[in-house]
Amino acid sequence: MPMPLSPACRARRPLNGANGHPDTHMNRSMSYSGHSLSAAAKEGENGTGTNGTHLGHEERPMHRSASQNGSAMNLLKSRNGTSTNGHSNGDMVHDSESKFRPKTPLAAVFAEHLSLRRTRSLNAPSPIQQFGPCGRIMKNSAMVMTIQDPASQRLTWYKAPMAVLVIKKVRDPTVLPPFMQLVNWLADEKKMIVFVENSTVDDPLLKNNPQWAATSHQKVQTFRDGQDDLTDKIDFIICLGGDGTLLYASSLFQQSVPPVMAFHLGSLGFLTPFKFDNFQEQVDSVLEGHAALTLRSRLRCIILRKDSDTRSEPPINLLVLNEVVVDRGPSPYLSNIDLYLDGKKITSVQGDGLIVSTPTGSTAYAVAAGASMIHPSVPAIMVTPICPHSLSFRPIVVPAGVELKIMVSQESRNTAWVSFDGRRSEELLKGDSLRVTTSVFPVPSICSSDQITDWFDSLDECLRWNDRKKQRQLESVDYPPPGPEYKQHQS
Repeated sequence: MPMPLSPACRARRPLNGANGHPDTHMNRSMSYSGHSLSAAAKEGENGTGTNGTHLGHEERPMHRSASQNGSAMNLLKSRNGTSTNGHSNGDMVHDSESKFRPKTPLAAVFAEHLSLRRTRSLNAPSPIQQFGPCGRIMKNSAMVMTIQDPASQRLTWYKAPMAVLVIKKVRDPTVLPPFMQLVNWLADEKKMIVFVENSTVDDPLLKNNPQWAATSHQKVQTFRDGQDDLTDKIDFIICLGGDGTLLYASSLFQQSVPPVMAFHLGSLGFLTPFKFDNFQEQVDSVLEGHAALTLRSRLRCIILRKDSDTRSEPPINLLVLNEVVVDRGPSPYLSNIDLYLDGKKITSVQGDGLIVSTPTGSTAYAVAAGASMIHPSVPAIMVTPICPHSLSFRPIVVPAGVELKIMVSQESRNTAWVSFDGRRSEELLKGDSLRVTTSVFPVPSICSSDQITDWFDSLDECLRWNDRKKQRQLESVDYPPPGPEYKQHQS
């Protein structure tokens, strides 16, 4: 199924997978010279080369153009001792730089020939599936899927966006002038329907502003968080503030999320790559479809109560962009939490708690607790202990497709508390369980430059990653030649 984004937009060539899962990397297909690796892999599986000759157990990695095939065949002839008519010159070949040596396998020669060239891809190349003369991966056509390279994910609108949601940072008077300027421009110049939160309109700083009271308040529609459903009503989101505005925008959409354009008007701004100085040109460029996308995966978190069969209310079911945290809350005792992965118990966590984060959240609470930083395009889940009572308990990264189950141990002295992106704390009792999986509804974050540049710029500007003074270069000193006293002493 296509990747769900919003009513008016989609990513070009949507990611396809089991149930539309964006982060399932079972088998990858990467283009090279206009062809795909998956087709070449099939050709290798059938044992035929480009000229129809049988390749035996060796797979042919990918298609090439005629010029590339010619250079590759010349390399093969020099390595394998094969003449132009296809006949073998023997199992040993002569190299001008060395003595006779064994014939190189065909796949290895192709790999060596192509090692000098690569496509610009964020996905790893699809690995060969033949291991030695006899071993290979068992084929399962039901589980083979095509994943689009994240580097090629760009936004496209299949109809013009009309409704835009503007979210601003709360309790910050410096954001009011940019907010009013943006709302007026969107409503007057772009003729868009502008949605803002009801609490934003009721802000005394905004209500008492003469400019807003005169005209601007008549150009917006309001909604109330937790009461009004925005599903299929919003085409485009603009955030004015820091990372908290993007987290709040994510919480408003528990299914498909419209594309998010975040302007840096807050404190940190790790997730907000755009500057507000020339916002008209930048928004126009996005509305015309000239933008790269980073699909930030989210975690689906479900709390199943011990007595859920007798409860009338539905279980807690939330999506988080950064992390879900299980800790000891106000209790003075250590947390004692059992961690399961796909139904198998992995370990028991004894400490202050546990952080389960997305790659986006790896640069938030998790990195402060000692975790590594993961690029948001990497399909993974980070599990980080909080102050563990063990020197050997280090953060781990698990595949994005697994299901984590977290329960309070039966030997625990206390209960546990769960928070979702720093909001809404819920108590986890003995017998209750928290289930965490990767959601199929990511947050499509619009890039200012591209996925790689934006992330490393944020690491540099916000976290000062690897920022230190440069080591000075050693200076060469011209010493005078030794005098006669030195020579006499040496003799």
